[in-house]
Amino acid sequence: MTAVRDRELPRQAVPGAPLLEVTDLRTYFSLDGATVRAVDGVSFRLEQGEALGIAGESGCGKTTTALSLVRLLPPNARIEEGSVRLYGIDLVEKSPNALRRYRWREISIVFQGAMNALNPVNTVGDQIAEPIIERLGLDRKAALQRAGELLELVGIPRKRADAFPHELSGGMRQRAMIAMALACDPAIVIGDEPTTALDVMVQAQILELLERLRRDLGLSLILITHDLSVIAETCDRVMVMYAGRVAEEGPVGEVFARPKHPYTQKLLAAFPNIHADRRTLEVIPGSPPDLRDPPPGCRFAPRCQFAMDVCRTDVPPEVTFGDGVRVACHLYPQGSDGVPITTPPDANGTPP
Repeated sequence: MTAVRDRELPRQAVPGAPLLEVTDLRTYFSLDGATVRAVDGVSFRLEQGEALGIAGESGCGKTTTALSLVRLLPPNARIEEGSVRLYGIDLVEKSPNALRRYRWREISIVFQGAMNALNPVNTVGDQIAEPIIERLGLDRKAALQRAGELLELVGIPRKRADAFPHELSGGMRQRAMIAMALACDPAIVIGDEPTTALDVMVQAQILELLERLRRDLGLSLILITHDLSVIAETCDRVMVMYAGRVAEEGPVGEVFARPKHPYTQKLLAAFPNIHADRRTLEVIPGSPPDLRDPPPGCRFAPRCQFAMDVCRTDVPPEVTFGDGVRVACHLYPQGSDGVPITTPPDANGTPP
């Protein structure tokens, strides 16, 4: 296994600060004269060595949240408000040139779809070596040497560094993307649907690889996925997003065993369960809102079977419980200790 260099913290690092702290992040898109509130007040923390899974329906803001951390956003996107503090350093305030110091050296990304993310006309070894040359200042020979070590670290023979992306299988391309993400020994690796389009056996191998690397290299991981079983298998905490906001966040075991937010409950009920005595999956009625004109109050209210009048007018405050779970829902006012103020509707859909 390749040796891991001692991480040098940025000079501006604040002693005792958490690895990553995101506060009230708002990332908006300009689209056809309208404003799309893709990420609208997201907050979370990530500690050293921790794995956080981000789940939710398509369009809920998972990927935009992750890309906002290092501002890898399209030209029509902007961070409207909020802070992204790495070691206590606010990256939102950094100029584009100053932010380059943190990309790949502190936070790197395994993009979705390795065949699209890799350059088809460059060898895999050259592509892994590029960030090493650009960020760490190594010469080409040393960078290619490290690229070979990284390929071996992720289970690819060193000689395949001379291969082009189309000469590798889907699983090997994804492993090469992981090797590239590790090139500068970052503190945080973001996996954006890293197992998409891979068969189940290769998915299991990639997830096992990520877990081993996290353990052996001391990485912190942010994993974006639609697959709740992936989060259950690999993550310490889960953050469930809906329509640009955080619905529920907490330890994986607590959230999966005792989900509090109605959206989290529906999301878990819609996932296949071999132990459940049912032949059909539950569905979440309706569709996510148009984020150019989201509904007032709780954005899940139009689809929620527990919705009250206050849900349609007031944004629910976040409440944190003793088990480490925080939830944004009017069913749980301050001091409720996880006990909702109402009970589910009866079989006819009529509230009690």
